[in-house]
Amino acid sequence: MNKMSDTGRKLKIFAATVAAVLLAGFFVVHFIKSADQRNLGRETAASASACPIVNVVAAQNTPSSLPLTLPGETAAWYESIIYARVDGYVARWNSDIGDHVQKGQILATIETPELDAQLAAAQAKLKAAQALVVSRQADAEFAKTTHERWRDSPKGVVSDWEREAKKAGYDSAVAQLNAAQAQVGLDRADVDRYVALTQFKQVAAPYQGTITERRIDIGNLVTAGSSANTTPLYRMVRDDPIRVFVDVPQSAAGDIKVDTPVQISASNIADRVFDGKVTRTAGAINSKTRTLRVEIDIPNLDHALVPGMYINSIFHVPTTGLVQIPAAALVFRSGGPQVAIVDKDNKVNFHEVAIARDNGNTVEISSGVSSGDAVILNAGSQIFEGCTVEAHESSKDYRPNAPAQKQ
Repeated sequence: MNKMSDTGRKLKIFAATVAAVLLAGFFVVHFIKSADQRNLGRETAASASACPIVNVVAAQNTPSSLPLTLPGETAAWYESIIYARVDGYVARWNSDIGDHVQKGQILATIETPELDAQLAAAQAKLKAAQALVVSRQADAEFAKTTHERWRDSPKGVVSDWEREAKKAGYDSAVAQLNAAQAQVGLDRADVDRYVALTQFKQVAAPYQGTITERRIDIGNLVTAGSSANTTPLYRMVRDDPIRVFVDVPQSAAGDIKVDTPVQISASNIADRVFDGKVTRTAGAINSKTRTLRVEIDIPNLDHALVPGMYINSIFHVPTTGLVQIPAAALVFRSGGPQVAIVDKDNKVNFHEVAIARDNGNTVEISSGVSSGDAVILNAGSQIFEGCTVEAHESSKDYRPNAPAQKQ
């Protein structure tokens, strides 16, 4: 009995001890949480009462000109698909892709047995027609002398009917001579046509350029013409000078004129810039893309630029003399675009602005901002009219096409 009583008393003491420890732990945790909540409240109140920190940049007058970078593509000065002008088969080809050829250089030779036979037949026909002319000419001379003798004979020697018959015979002989001479002209024209066609047996380059495609080989049958079912022989281009086409957005189309300076660069030609000027423009806005097609002609003596390349073009366009600010300073609200400006007392004022030109990372403002105004960049919802802020000047370069800064 005593042992059981001791065991029960020990259990009660242990339970009371555990309960006391748990109660003490609860009060300690509650005290810590209360202290944390009081600290958080003080920090929140201090943060709410502190001035928001904002990055600002000064509005500036636009320079006399601004660079406008646009993508473009190169195109050949000439590009030709060369077809056969005669039927036959390829006897020899002399030029392959990548070859630079001169005007008149023979690219391939076509054998034309049918054309050769037609030319021989036409020449034989011409000789026969010329022989007939000789015969008709002799007949006409004989008919002429006979007609003159009968015409000049004394009255009563020959009848009037005989005179008229000899005159009709002479006229008929002259007509037959004229017909024979006309046939000679027709036959000679056929011969000349076949002779001209035989010149196309030699496929010649139409101008100085580069072969970009060859689609023939020895023994291939070729057909004259350029229909959809006709296989071309060659494709060639002239790339000196070379054309550059750029589609200028409508917003900048009015600033791109003939002789506007342009700098051309390509990613695959490192450390090289090609200087040029606008040669011509389409003079109309494309209704589908709302862009103006612009062409720049560039000398290409070393053939560094090839047709079909993607390039970057930098136009130097005149500015309007307005104020420019970073595009990040614009705030778009229901009333239109606005700019948050920090005054000398670090108070925020929202100004409605009118955008004159969008240059990408900068915009030109025609009203609402003056040169030197401190505009807030990326103004958030915590920035409101009349609030006090702590302004820090931004070190980022917002000029158009500014060089990338090192991190």
